[in-house]
Amino acid sequence: MYHDLERTYRGRFAPSPTGPLHFGSLVAAVGSYLEAQVHHGEWLVRIEDVDITRCRPAYEHAILRTLDCHGFRFDARVMRQSGRTATYQKALNRLFHDATVFGCACTRKEIGDSTLGADGAPVYPGTCRAGLPPDREARAWRIRVGEAVIAFDDGVQGRVEQNLATEAGDFVLLRADGLFAYQLAVVVDDAEQEITHVVRGADLLDSTPRQIFLQQGLGVPTPQYVHLPVAVNAAGEKLSKQTMAAPLDDEKPVPALWRALDFLGQSPPAALEQASLHEFWEWATIHWSLAKVPKTRTIAI
Repeated sequence: MYHDLERTYRGRFAPSPTGPLHFGSLVAAVGSYLEAQVHHGEWLVRIEDVDITRCRPAYEHAILRTLDCHGFRFDARVMRQSGRTATYQKALNRLFHDATVFGCACTRKEIGDSTLGADGAPVYPGTCRAGLPPDREARAWRIRVGEAVIAFDDGVQGRVEQNLATEAGDFVLLRADGLFAYQLAVVVDDAEQEITHVVRGADLLDSTPRQIFLQQGLGVPTPQYVHLPVAVNAAGEKLSKQTMAAPLDDEKPVPALWRALDFLGQSPPAALEQASLHEFWEWATIHWSLAKVPKTRTIAI
């Protein structure tokens, strides 16, 4: 199932079909696509619909159509998380075997007063780590992080180091609603698809140490990570369906692509905004430089 990373560059773009693609999504797609292009590598598309309660097939179709209209060309078939629960269960069973996973009876309300972690979520206080309280049943399954300190060098954000115990806590792998957590699914998928480089938004930077921890626990390779600045609105909120981000216009792809390239510090010439789709991608591929990407987590637009 899992392989080593001594092979051709392989990147991916992994949107969740909870709404149409918007400018923030496009920034991540452009950055990951161009990194794959300049390394003469492969670029895959994965539909991250593990949370079936929020995802819709209609949005998946719209996402794939928008990528096509904007000139993205991807290799291999599209992977969908919703059809991979047996694979995630196999990975969870392996962690069970190593005695690192435990049942947790806590509700969100019960841990809501805990210290906030690096990503703004409550740090699990360890209530059920030594066993379930009397007359309580497991609602979710967590992994023990122990004293793990995870460090890595990000291609844009630089050195990142996180003490999992104090900044994340024992985190969920199987949720109370029976769905597998994103952290486990993304690690298993990246390993199976032999992803060598993960280029995505910096809103996921604080999740990366947990993913590396799982990679180590499962004995799979750790990709190289690049976390691009995230587009935020005037209130500092990430562009999303919840913040009413406008969907991309499939009829006018080049102006949005030009804006994304400019957002990523590539200084495209003004004339490129009027170019054809082919001319845009030709210029972008020739001139793309990761070193020019602003070394910041967010940029207001």
